[in-house]
Amino acid sequence: MKAKVRLLNVYSGRYSVFINEEEARKARLHPDDLVRIETGKKMVYGSVVISNLVESNEVGLSRDILQFHSFSEGEIVNVAPGGTPESVRYIKKKMEGKKLRKVEIEAIIKDIVDRKLRDIEISSFVTSLEINGLDMDETAALTLAMAETGDMLDIDRKPIMDVHSIGGVPGNKTNILVVPIVAAAGLTIPKTSSRAITSAAGTADVVEVFAEVSFSLDEIKRIVEKIGACLVWGGALNLAPADDITIRAERALSIDPTGLMLASIMSKKYAMGSQYVLIDIPTGRGVKVETLEEARGLSKDFIELGKRLGQYVEVAITYGGQPIGHTVGPALEAREALQALMTGEGPGSLIEKALGLAGILLEMGGVAPAGMGKSTAREILKSGKAWEKMKEIIAEQGGNPEIKPEEIPVGSNTYTFTAPTSGYVTAMDNRAITGIARAAGAPEDKGAGIELYVKVGEKVREGDPLFKIYAESEARLDQAIVFARRTEPIRIEGMVLQRIGNI
Repeated sequence: MKAKVRLLNVYSGRYSVFINEEEARKARLHPDDLVRIETGKKMVYGSVVISNLVESNEVGLSRDILQFHSFSEGEIVNVAPGGTPESVRYIKKKMEGKKLRKVEIEAIIKDIVDRKLRDIEISSFVTSLEINGLDMDETAALTLAMAETGDMLDIDRKPIMDVHSIGGVPGNKTNILVVPIVAAAGLTIPKTSSRAITSAAGTADVVEVFAEVSFSLDEIKRIVEKIGACLVWGGALNLAPADDITIRAERALSIDPTGLMLASIMSKKYAMGSQYVLIDIPTGRGVKVETLEEARGLSKDFIELGKRLGQYVEVAITYGGQPIGHTVGPALEAREALQALMTGEGPGSLIEKALGLAGILLEMGGVAPAGMGKSTAREILKSGKAWEKMKEIIAEQGGNPEIKPEEIPVGSNTYTFTAPTSGYVTAMDNRAITGIARAAGAPEDKGAGIELYVKVGEKVREGDPLFKIYAESEARLDQAIVFARRTEPIRIEGMVLQRIGNI
C-alpha cells in the first residue's frame, strides 16, 4: 500500500512502524508483523504497531528508525509485508541442537542488523545459544559476522593494544589507570568501554564525569593518532551493531551465552583493529566466573578465538572476591582513579591490579622485557608520565585537564553503616554492594555510590565505620539504606566461627 510518512516522536526500543487500524485490516496486517518500507532504492524493515496515532493514509515511523534512516514528513512510500527471512530456518536449526554453517550465521546476523528479525526471533536465537552452545568454528564465524556488519576503525599508529574486563567486580576503574600508563610508554591503545548494564558504573560512566565519551569513528581516529589513546563509549559507535541488539534479549532473559559473550567482546576488538588484546577475567565468589577451573577454560577460548581472528590474545585471571579500591559509583570512582594517577599512590587492590595489567600489555607490545612490565608500569605511574598522558586524553575529549579529584561533586545525602560487633572482616558480597550503589541511584546519578572503609582481613571494633552511602536525593538514600539492611554486604566474625557441642 502507498502511504505518507509521519515522523513520530516515539522511542520504542525497536524499529516500529505505526499503521492505522482500518488500513491494517485492509492489508491483513497484525501487531508485530514484519513490514518493508520502500522508497527509491531505500528499503527499511520494521514491526507493525496498530494505532490511531496515524491516519488511514499515513505510516508512522518511530525515532528508532529515524536515528539511522532519513525520511521526510509527508514523503510517499510503499508498505509491504516483509515475509519470513530464511534466517528463521537457521535459528530453528540451532534450537534443534545442530551446528550452523558460516553462511547461516552470517545470514542471521545480517538480518538482525537489517531488522528483518523481530524481538521474539532474536530471543529464540539467543536462547538456543544458551541451551545448545557454539563450538569454536561457530564462535569465530559469529565474531566476524558481527564485526563486518558494522563500521571498522583503521588507525595508522601501530601496534594497537587493547584491554577488556569481562566484569562482575564493583569499583573496577582499573582501565582508567592502565590506558594512560600504556600510552605514556609509546603504545597505541584506543579504549572503547561500555556503560553499566547490571553494575554500578561502567568505565564509560566513570570517564564521563570528567570528559566527553561520545565520539564518531573519525573523531576517535583523530584523537588516537594525535596522542595514542582514548577512553570512549563504544555504544556511540556502529561497532558490531548486532551485539547491541542481542544484549537487550540477554538482559531480558538474564542469560549470557558463552559463545555470544566471546563474540561480543572480540568482534569489537576486531572492529577497532586491535592487534594485541589482554582479557581480564576476575574470579571469585559473587562474580561471573567463580572458579579458577572455569576461568582457565574461558581463557583458552579467548586465546583460540584470537588466533582465528589474527589477534594475539593473553588472559589475566585476577582476584575478584571483593571490590577494587574503596569506591563504587561514577563520581566516587573518578575521584579515586584520578587521585591515584596524580599521586602515583592509592588503594593496594587498585594500584596492583592496574600495574599488573599494564605490565602485561607493555611486555606484549615489546616496550618492556619479559618479567619487567610491572616494574616499568610502576615507574611510569610514579614519575607522573601517566598523569600527564591522562591530562592529554581529558583535554582531547573536551574535559578540563587541570581538574582536581576533590572538585568532582558527589551526592550530598549520606549515611554511614558501622560495625555491629568487634571482629574481622571475613567476606564482602559483591552483588550486595553493587545493589546498594544502584539503589542509591548509580550509575544514572553520577554522585551516587558507596565508599568502603574496610576490606577482607581487617580487624574492626564495634562502632567502627564500615561504609558510607552517597545519594543525590533523600528518597534514593532511604532506598539504599533499606537495601543494605536487607543484605549482608560486609560480614564480620570472630576468630571462632562456630561452636559445636558434645552430642
